[in-house]
Amino acid sequence: MATPLSASAFARALRAEGVTLKEHGTWPTHNRNAIGAWGPAQGVMLHHTAGTNSVSLCRTGRADLPGPLCIGVIAKDGTVHLVGYGRTNHAGSGSQAAYNAVRGQSALPSRPGADAVDGNAHFYGFEIENLGNGRDPYPEAQLAAVERVAAAVCRAHGWSSSRVIGHKEWTRRKIDPTFSMAAMRTRTAKRLGKPTGGGGSAPTAYEPFPGAAYFTNGRRGTIVTAMGRRLVAEGCGRYAIGPGPVWTEADRRSYAAWQRRLGYSGADADGIPGRVSWDRLRVPRT
Repeated sequence: MATPLSASAFARALRAEGVTLKEHGTWPTHNRNAIGAWGPAQGVMLHHTAGTNSVSLCRTGRADLPGPLCIGVIAKDGTVHLVGYGRTNHAGSGSQAAYNAVRGQSALPSRPGADAVDGNAHFYGFEIENLGNGRDPYPEAQLAAVERVAAAVCRAHGWSSSRVIGHKEWTRRKIDPTFSMAAMRTRTAKRLGKPTGGGGSAPTAYEPFPGAAYFTNGRRGTIVTAMGRRLVAEGCGRYAIGPGPVWTEADRRSYAAWQRRLGYSGADADGIPGRVSWDRLRVPRT
């Protein structure tokens, strides 16, 4: 169960993946959260706009569908326009079987089942500028941006590429996006550095538990930074600045919050990693 990234952590993750961003208005607080909860986050959903010059529409919405209609619009030149953040009107209801497959990081069903799950509550939604008629091309710069966006969110959460789903794989009502989702998951998996298989990739590139003795005051290493980033992604970060490469009291407090998230209490939530809690955090290999 993953807490959605904060807006600032989300933007940092995209920039770290090499995504070119253009921020529109008060995008970090423009959402539909008043309608219902956003989270737990389960994956990334891709759409096409079925139109052109769609940034304004995706930000404000239509009379029958209030905006924002996604978090970001991915333009032909690869620029990602951030128009909202949180619950957005992009996914609608979709298949329970598809939801279970994404959450379990397993192969998607060959055809989605009946609409049963509110996708707006659980997916980061992105619209890709395209007419959706099968003739409008997706330039490589645009596909590369889609790949980077998907990888950025997956990397921040420690997910495999099987967490990336197309709207057409979510519900029988839709045909978007009009490119191969299997191919996009393969691209995303390669960027993540994980092997493909089934509906996506298997999460194999995680740091093994370095032992409790590793986590002493002043310990310096890339593992500490990677751990801190995962704690921030899970909403357990207690950092004023950072996370950094040195194990500090802020790291201990952050990890204690993660342990409490997992149900530990008292001395078992002392902020020093153990094997079980470490494996559950899924820190990417550095």
